[in-house]
Amino acid sequence: MKKRIFTICALFFLTQTRAQDIHLSQFWATPLYLNPAQAGVFDGDYRAGMVYRNQWRAIPVPYSTFSFLGDAKISRAFSQHSDAGVGLVFNNDVSGDSRYSINQMYVPLSYIQRFKSDTNLNISVGISPGISNIAFNTSKLTYDNQFDGDAYNPALPSGESYPTQTKTYFDMAAGIAAQYNFKRGGFISAGSSLSHLTRPNISFFKSEGVNLYIKSTSYLNLKYRIKNLLFLLADVMYQQQGPFHETIIATRLSYTINQGDNIAFNFGVAGRLGDAAIALVGMDYKSFRAGIAYDVNTSRFNPATNKRGAFEISILYIFKKKPLFIPKKRACPVYM
Repeated sequence: MKKRIFTICALFFLTQTRAQDIHLSQFWATPLYLNPAQAGVFDGDYRAGMVYRNQWRAIPVPYSTFSFLGDAKISRAFSQHSDAGVGLVFNNDVSGDSRYSINQMYVPLSYIQRFKSDTNLNISVGISPGISNIAFNTSKLTYDNQFDGDAYNPALPSGESYPTQTKTYFDMAAGIAAQYNFKRGGFISAGSSLSHLTRPNISFFKSEGVNLYIKSTSYLNLKYRIKNLLFLLADVMYQQQGPFHETIIATRLSYTINQGDNIAFNFGVAGRLGDAAIALVGMDYKSFRAGIAYDVNTSRFNPATNKRGAFEISILYIFKKKPLFIPKKRACPVYM
Protein backbone atom coordinates (compact mmCIF):
# COMPACT_ATOMS: atom_id res chain seq x y z
CA MET A 1 0.00 0.00 0.00
CA LYS A 2 2.81 2.44 0.91
CA LYS A 3 4.61 1.67 -2.35
CA ARG A 4 1.46 2.40 -4.36
CA ILE A 5 0.90 5.77 -2.65
CA PHE A 6 4.58 6.67 -3.11
CA THR A 7 4.34 5.87 -6.82
CA ILE A 8 1.23 8.01 -7.27
CA CYS A 9 2.73 10.93 -5.34
CA ALA A 10 5.92 10.68 -7.39
CA LEU A 11 3.88 11.33 -10.56
CA PHE A 12 3.03 14.75 -9.15
CA PHE A 13 6.66 15.80 -9.42
CA LEU A 14 7.45 14.18 -12.77
CA THR A 15 7.44 17.43 -14.71
CA GLN A 16 8.89 20.71 -13.44
CA THR A 17 9.15 22.42 -16.77
CA ARG A 18 5.40 28.92 -15.38
CA ALA A 19 1.27 29.76 -17.06
CA GLN A 20 -0.11 31.89 -19.91
CA ASP A 21 -3.22 29.83 -20.65
CA ILE A 22 -6.63 30.22 -19.06
CA HIS A 23 -6.66 29.31 -15.40
CA LEU A 24 -9.44 28.25 -13.04
CA SER A 25 -9.60 28.10 -9.25
CA GLN A 26 -11.58 24.82 -9.34
CA PHE A 27 -9.08 23.07 -11.57
CA TRP A 28 -10.36 19.66 -10.43
CA ALA A 29 -13.69 20.47 -12.14
CA THR A 30 -12.03 20.40 -15.59
CA PRO A 31 -10.17 17.06 -15.52
CA LEU A 32 -9.87 16.67 -19.30
CA TYR A 33 -8.29 20.10 -19.76
CA LEU A 34 -6.04 19.44 -16.79
CA ASN A 35 -4.77 16.16 -18.25
CA PRO A 36 -6.01 14.17 -21.29
CA ALA A 37 -5.14 10.95 -19.45
CA GLN A 38 -8.20 11.59 -17.25
CA ALA A 39 -10.61 10.95 -20.13
CA GLY A 40 -12.81 8.03 -19.09
CA VAL A 41 -11.39 7.86 -15.57
CA PHE A 42 -14.61 8.06 -13.52
CA ASP A 43 -17.26 5.77 -12.07
CA GLY A 44 -19.88 5.81 -14.80
CA ASP A 45 -20.37 5.72 -18.56
CA TYR A 46 -20.72 9.36 -19.60
CA ARG A 47 -19.66 12.63 -18.02
CA ALA A 48 -20.36 16.30 -18.86
CA GLY A 49 -19.52 19.52 -17.11
CA MET A 50 -18.84 23.22 -17.38
CA VAL A 51 -17.05 26.01 -15.53
CA TYR A 52 -17.77 29.73 -15.84
CA ARG A 53 -15.40 32.35 -14.39
CA ASN A 54 -15.87 36.12 -14.25
CA GLN A 55 -12.74 37.93 -13.11
CA TRP A 56 -11.93 41.45 -11.90
CA ARG A 57 -15.41 43.05 -11.96
CA ALA A 58 -13.89 46.16 -10.38
CA ILE A 59 -11.96 47.08 -13.54
CA PRO A 60 -13.68 48.62 -16.62
CA VAL A 61 -13.46 45.45 -18.75
CA PRO A 62 -13.80 42.19 -16.73
CA TYR A 63 -12.28 38.96 -17.97
CA SER A 64 -14.55 35.98 -18.59
CA THR A 65 -13.76 32.31 -19.11
CA PHE A 66 -16.03 29.42 -20.09
CA SER A 67 -14.97 25.78 -20.25
CA PHE A 68 -17.03 22.76 -21.32
CA LEU A 69 -16.11 19.09 -21.15
CA GLY A 70 -17.73 15.82 -22.07
CA ASP A 71 -16.36 12.30 -22.24
CA ALA A 72 -17.30 8.65 -22.36
CA LYS A 73 -15.68 5.51 -21.01
CA ILE A 74 -15.48 2.48 -23.28
CA SER A 75 -15.22 -0.43 -20.87
CA ARG A 76 -13.01 -3.40 -21.78
CA ALA A 77 -12.05 -1.69 -25.04
CA PHE A 78 -8.81 -3.61 -25.48
CA SER A 79 -8.96 -6.41 -22.88
CA GLN A 80 -10.78 -7.52 -19.73
CA HIS A 81 -8.71 -5.12 -17.65
CA SER A 82 -8.29 -2.12 -19.94
CA ASP A 83 -10.65 0.71 -20.88
CA ALA A 84 -10.56 3.64 -23.27
CA GLY A 85 -11.75 7.20 -22.91
CA VAL A 86 -12.81 9.70 -25.56
CA GLY A 87 -13.93 13.25 -24.91
CA LEU A 88 -14.39 16.82 -26.03
CA VAL A 89 -13.11 20.04 -24.45
CA PHE A 90 -14.12 23.56 -25.48
CA ASN A 91 -12.64 26.70 -23.89
CA ASN A 92 -13.52 30.34 -24.49
CA ASP A 93 -11.67 33.22 -22.85
CA VAL A 94 -12.23 36.95 -23.51
CA SER A 95 -10.17 39.74 -21.95
CA GLY A 96 -9.33 43.43 -22.22
CA ASP A 97 -10.53 46.40 -24.30
CA SER A 98 -9.48 44.62 -27.48
CA ARG A 99 -11.71 41.66 -26.53
CA TYR A 100 -8.71 39.40 -27.04
CA SER A 101 -10.22 35.93 -27.29
CA ILE A 102 -8.92 32.38 -27.05
CA ASN A 103 -11.12 29.60 -28.43
CA GLN A 104 -9.89 26.04 -28.07
CA MET A 105 -11.38 22.69 -29.02
CA TYR A 106 -9.62 19.46 -28.08
CA VAL A 107 -10.45 15.76 -28.42
CA PRO A 108 -8.84 13.88 -25.49
CA LEU A 109 -8.15 10.17 -26.08
CA SER A 110 -6.92 7.84 -23.35
CA TYR A 111 -5.88 4.27 -22.61
CA ILE A 112 -6.67 3.04 -19.06
CA GLN A 113 -5.01 -0.03 -17.60
CA ARG A 114 -6.44 -1.79 -14.54
CA PHE A 115 -4.51 -4.53 -12.76
CA LYS A 116 -5.61 -8.08 -12.03
CA SER A 117 -3.73 -8.14 -8.73
CA ASP A 118 -5.46 -4.97 -7.51
CA THR A 119 -8.40 -3.59 -9.47
CA ASN A 120 -8.42 -0.47 -7.26
CA LEU A 121 -5.32 0.81 -9.07
CA ASN A 122 -5.30 2.13 -12.62
CA ILE A 123 -2.77 3.96 -14.74
CA SER A 124 -3.73 5.89 -17.86
CA VAL A 125 -2.04 7.73 -20.69
CA GLY A 126 -3.65 10.17 -23.06
CA ILE A 127 -3.24 12.62 -25.91
CA SER A 128 -5.37 15.61 -26.83
CA PRO A 129 -5.14 16.93 -30.40
CA GLY A 130 -7.07 20.10 -31.10
CA ILE A 131 -7.56 23.41 -32.84
CA SER A 132 -7.06 26.82 -31.24
CA ASN A 133 -8.04 30.27 -32.45
CA ILE A 134 -6.89 33.63 -31.11
CA ALA A 135 -8.38 36.97 -32.19
CA PHE A 136 -8.84 40.59 -31.17
CA ASN A 137 -11.12 43.51 -32.05
CA THR A 138 -9.92 47.10 -32.51
CA SER A 139 -13.35 48.82 -32.48
CA LYS A 140 -13.00 49.90 -28.83
CA LEU A 141 -9.31 50.78 -28.92
CA THR A 142 -8.07 54.38 -28.93
CA TYR A 143 -4.79 55.68 -30.39
CA ASP A 144 -2.55 58.74 -30.01
CA ASN A 145 -3.18 59.69 -33.66
CA GLN A 146 -6.88 60.18 -32.85
CA PHE A 147 -6.15 63.09 -30.50
CA ASP A 148 -6.75 66.27 -32.54
CA GLY A 149 -4.94 68.58 -30.17
CA ASP A 150 -8.04 69.36 -28.14
CA ALA A 151 -9.91 66.12 -27.60
CA TYR A 152 -10.18 62.51 -28.72
CA ASN A 153 -11.73 62.26 -32.17
CA PRO A 154 -12.72 58.69 -33.22
CA ALA A 155 -13.21 59.86 -36.83
CA LEU A 156 -9.47 60.33 -37.24
CA PRO A 157 -7.48 57.39 -38.64
CA SER A 158 -5.55 55.37 -36.08
CA GLY A 159 -2.44 55.12 -38.22
CA GLU A 160 -2.14 51.45 -37.31
CA SER A 161 -2.23 48.50 -39.69
CA TYR A 162 -2.77 44.84 -38.75
CA PRO A 163 -2.04 42.06 -41.27
CA THR A 164 -4.65 39.90 -39.51
CA GLN A 165 -6.81 40.00 -36.39
CA THR A 166 -7.34 36.27 -36.10
CA LYS A 167 -5.11 33.21 -36.14
CA THR A 168 -5.91 29.47 -36.06
CA TYR A 169 -3.40 26.73 -35.34
CA PHE A 170 -3.12 23.02 -34.54
CA ASP A 171 -2.30 22.12 -30.94
CA MET A 172 -1.41 18.97 -29.04
CA ALA A 173 -1.19 17.83 -25.40
CA ALA A 174 -0.20 14.54 -23.74
CA GLY A 175 -0.25 13.23 -20.20
CA ILE A 176 -0.02 10.36 -17.75
CA ALA A 177 -2.11 9.76 -14.61
CA ALA A 178 -2.61 7.19 -11.88
CA GLN A 179 -5.44 6.63 -9.41
CA TYR A 180 -5.88 4.36 -6.41
CA ASN A 181 -9.37 3.85 -4.94
CA PHE A 182 -9.46 3.21 -1.19
CA LYS A 183 -11.57 0.28 -0.05
CA ARG A 184 -13.27 2.43 2.61
CA GLY A 185 -14.20 5.03 0.00
CA GLY A 186 -12.25 7.87 -1.50
CA PHE A 187 -9.17 7.89 -3.69
CA ILE A 188 -5.77 9.40 -4.37
CA SER A 189 -4.76 10.42 -7.87
CA ALA A 190 -1.87 12.24 -9.48
CA GLY A 191 -0.75 13.12 -12.94
CA SER A 192 1.45 15.21 -15.16
CA SER A 193 0.87 16.61 -18.64
CA LEU A 194 2.48 18.75 -21.31
CA SER A 195 0.48 21.15 -23.49
CA HIS A 196 1.34 23.03 -26.71
CA LEU A 197 3.76 20.34 -27.82
CA THR A 198 3.61 21.75 -31.35
CA ARG A 199 4.97 25.16 -30.16
CA PRO A 200 2.55 27.08 -32.43
CA ASN A 201 3.46 30.53 -33.71
CA ILE A 202 0.96 33.05 -32.26
CA SER A 203 2.13 36.27 -33.95
CA PHE A 204 -0.52 38.39 -35.72
CA PHE A 205 2.30 40.01 -37.72
CA LYS A 206 3.77 36.76 -39.07
CA SER A 207 6.92 37.34 -37.04
CA GLU A 208 9.30 34.44 -36.59
CA GLY A 209 10.10 33.11 -33.12
CA VAL A 210 6.81 34.18 -31.47
CA ASN A 211 5.92 30.68 -30.35
CA LEU A 212 3.70 29.56 -27.50
CA TYR A 213 5.68 28.08 -24.62
CA ILE A 214 5.16 24.42 -23.76
CA LYS A 215 3.12 24.26 -20.55
CA SER A 216 3.63 21.60 -17.89
CA THR A 217 0.92 20.75 -15.36
CA SER A 218 1.23 18.49 -12.34
CA TYR A 219 -1.54 17.78 -9.84
CA LEU A 220 -2.46 15.68 -6.82
CA ASN A 221 -6.06 14.95 -5.71
CA LEU A 222 -7.09 13.23 -2.48
CA LYS A 223 -10.47 12.19 -1.10
CA TYR A 224 -10.04 10.49 2.27
CA ARG A 225 -12.71 9.19 4.63
CA ILE A 226 -12.19 10.65 8.11
CA LYS A 227 -15.36 9.17 9.61
CA ASN A 228 -18.35 7.32 8.21
CA LEU A 229 -19.97 10.41 6.62
CA LEU A 230 -17.07 12.88 6.72
CA PHE A 231 -14.39 13.18 4.01
CA LEU A 232 -11.28 15.29 3.57
CA LEU A 233 -10.76 16.69 0.05
CA ALA A 234 -7.30 18.02 -0.81
CA ASP A 235 -6.03 19.26 -4.19
CA VAL A 236 -2.69 20.65 -5.33
CA MET A 237 -1.78 21.89 -8.80
CA TYR A 238 1.38 23.42 -10.23
CA GLN A 239 1.71 24.86 -13.74
CA GLN A 240 4.69 26.32 -15.51
CA GLN A 241 4.77 27.92 -18.95
CA GLY A 242 7.94 29.69 -19.94
CA PRO A 243 8.71 32.36 -17.30
CA PHE A 244 5.20 32.12 -15.77
CA HIS A 245 4.02 29.77 -13.06
CA GLU A 246 0.98 29.11 -10.88
CA THR A 247 0.47 27.05 -7.72
CA ILE A 248 -2.96 26.34 -6.17
CA ILE A 249 -3.45 24.48 -2.89
CA ALA A 250 -7.02 23.64 -1.77
CA THR A 251 -8.56 21.78 1.15
CA ARG A 252 -12.23 21.07 1.87
CA LEU A 253 -14.42 19.03 4.20
CA SER A 254 -17.32 17.07 2.73
CA TYR A 255 -20.21 15.81 4.87
CA THR A 256 -22.78 13.34 3.55
CA ILE A 257 -26.31 13.96 4.84
CA ASN A 258 -28.08 11.31 2.74
CA GLN A 259 -26.17 8.28 1.49
CA GLY A 260 -29.09 6.90 -0.53
CA ASP A 261 -29.35 9.99 -2.76
CA ASN A 262 -25.65 10.84 -2.41
CA ILE A 263 -26.40 14.28 -0.93
CA ALA A 264 -23.30 15.93 0.47
CA PHE A 265 -22.07 19.44 1.19
CA ASN A 266 -18.46 20.60 1.14
CA PHE A 267 -16.70 23.82 2.08
CA GLY A 268 -13.12 24.96 2.43
CA VAL A 269 -10.41 27.35 1.35
CA ALA A 270 -7.70 27.51 -1.28
CA GLY A 271 -4.83 29.75 -2.20
CA ARG A 272 -3.23 30.75 -5.49
CA LEU A 273 0.20 31.49 -4.12
CA GLY A 274 1.20 35.14 -4.44
CA ASP A 275 -2.14 36.09 -6.04
CA ALA A 276 -5.39 35.21 -4.26
CA ALA A 277 -7.15 33.61 -1.32
CA ILE A 278 -10.14 31.50 -2.42
CA ALA A 279 -13.37 30.55 -0.59
CA LEU A 280 -14.94 27.26 -1.72
CA VAL A 281 -18.39 25.73 -1.27
CA GLY A 282 -20.00 22.83 -3.12
CA MET A 283 -22.73 20.22 -3.16
CA ASP A 284 -23.28 16.69 -4.49
CA TYR A 285 -26.77 15.50 -5.37
CA LYS A 286 -27.16 12.05 -6.90
CA SER A 287 -25.09 12.26 -10.13
CA PHE A 288 -24.64 16.05 -10.00
CA ARG A 289 -21.69 17.93 -8.52
CA ALA A 290 -21.65 21.71 -8.21
CA GLY A 291 -19.11 24.13 -6.81
CA ILE A 292 -18.66 27.86 -6.25
CA ALA A 293 -15.37 29.68 -5.74
CA TYR A 294 -14.68 33.32 -4.93
CA ASP A 295 -11.19 34.77 -5.26
CA VAL A 296 -10.04 37.59 -2.99
CA ASN A 297 -7.12 39.33 -4.67
CA THR A 298 -4.00 39.57 -2.50
CA SER A 299 -1.48 40.63 -5.15
CA ARG A 300 -0.06 44.06 -5.99
CA PHE A 301 -3.03 44.51 -8.38
CA ASN A 302 -5.16 45.43 -5.32
CA PRO A 303 -5.35 49.20 -6.09
CA ALA A 304 -7.24 48.35 -9.31
CA THR A 305 -9.37 45.45 -8.06
CA ASN A 306 -10.10 46.52 -4.46
CA LYS A 307 -9.49 42.85 -3.58
CA ARG A 308 -12.35 41.74 -5.84
CA GLY A 309 -10.86 38.81 -7.67
CA ALA A 310 -13.18 36.39 -9.44
CA PHE A 311 -16.46 34.51 -9.15
CA GLU A 312 -16.50 30.97 -10.51
CA ILE A 313 -19.17 28.27 -10.76
CA SER A 314 -18.78 24.64 -11.85
CA ILE A 315 -21.28 21.86 -12.63
CA LEU A 316 -20.48 18.21 -13.37
CA TYR A 317 -22.87 15.34 -14.19
CA ILE A 318 -22.00 11.64 -14.41
CA PHE A 319 -24.40 9.25 -16.14
CA LYS A 320 -24.24 5.56 -15.34
CA LYS A 321 -26.17 2.94 -17.28
CA LYS A 322 -28.37 0.62 -15.28
CA PRO A 323 -27.07 -2.96 -15.48
CA LEU A 324 -29.20 -5.44 -17.35
CA PHE A 325 -31.37 -7.59 -15.10
CA ILE A 326 -30.50 -11.25 -15.50
CA PRO A 327 -32.66 -13.55 -13.34
CA LYS A 328 -30.74 -16.19 -11.44
CA LYS A 329 -33.63 -18.67 -11.79
CA ARG A 330 -35.89 -19.34 -14.73
CA ALA A 331 -39.39 -20.76 -14.54
CA CYS A 332 -39.77 -24.19 -16.05
CA PRO A 333 -42.04 -24.11 -19.15
CA VAL A 334 -45.46 -25.72 -18.51
CA TYR A 335 -45.11 -28.07 -21.47
CA MET A 336 -42.12 -29.87 -20.00
